[in-house]
Amino acid sequence: MRNATYRVGVTLLGTAVLGGLLTVTAAPSRAEVVKLRADLKGSNEVPPNSSTGSGKAEATFDTETKVLTYTVTYADLTGPAMGAHFHGPSEAGKNAGIALPFKTVQSPIQGNATLTDTQAADLLAGKWYANIHTAANPGGELRGQMMK
Repeated sequence: MRNATYRVGVTLLGTAVLGGLLTVTAAPSRAEVVKLRADLKGSNEVPPNSSTGSGKAEATFDTETKVLTYTVTYADLTGPAMGAHFHGPSEAGKNAGIALPFKTVQSPIQGNATLTDTQAADLLAGKWYANIHTAANPGGELRGQMMK
């Protein structure tokens, strides 16, 4: 009787431990890779300009690692790019300070950065925009709001 009770107890304990492990490994992951993009145009600038240039910004944001990976391309500017960065936080139609400078200004601009919680929240809320600056348009020649 004693051995039977011991075996039942060990079996129940083993089942409980195994069940607990299954619960932990079966927990859903909350990490997500979010895709964002923007069309860069002079008409999106504040104030708008008549640049015939155009571009696009494409990015992915990993919600677990908080790493933003981006590619920004542009063409047909009024002159060489003098600056390029993400600005924020701001809604479309309003200006904001630099949130993330790019390491280069030559198209294609590629990079990645680990964002703070506040930066991540602003980016995912659509409050960042990509901006390309030239000598003819020092406030920005091309702009586009980053959206999911």
